[in-house]
Amino acid sequence: MMVALEPVETRRRTAGNRGRLADVVRETLLNVAAIGGAICILLTLAAVFFHVTLIMFKTGLMSPGIPAGSLAVVQEVPASEVRIGDVVTVDRPAQLPVTHRVTSARMVSGTTAVLTLKGDANPVEDPAPYTVSKVRTVLYSVPGIAYIVAGASSPWVLGGTTIAVSLLVTWALWPRPEEASRARPEAGA
Repeated sequence: MMVALEPVETRRRTAGNRGRLADVVRETLLNVAAIGGAICILLTLAAVFFHVTLIMFKTGLMSPGIPAGSLAVVQEVPASEVRIGDVVTVDRPAQLPVTHRVTSARMVSGTTAVLTLKGDANPVEDPAPYTVSKVRTVLYSVPGIAYIVAGASSPWVLGGTTIAVSLLVTWALWPRPEEASRARPEAGA
């Protein structure tokens, strides 16, 4: 029985190519994770310093402009800045907030306004006006993305993402055999 021996140089070249590919994969994954982390930090800073948050539309009451399943970026502003035609989110005691278009606005004091709202898909205005000192105005919205965000906020997805990122960082920072041999001084040197 004859065994074909692979030349040493070919084995080194193959191992070197695999090592370079692993380095490229590692660097790419770390860069993607770093970009994701930077986006999270920027969103957190925007929320804290500029009062910008996200809301999800579960109903189609603002269709066709903002259909159900849209994700909107909103910014908290004083009621005095609200204009007719603005789409605003108003907090309601013991109920979910409502996001509709302003049909009338009347200032009742320096900081408090009475707003009448109407969903774009509704035939009539909301039954009662809202007395508010601040609202969240819709800056822009993206249709369909709310379902993705809602799915991503599942405890299983969050836990899986945490484990995956932990494994990625461990894999990326784990010492490699070739790095360990480079770190050790040569015997007799």
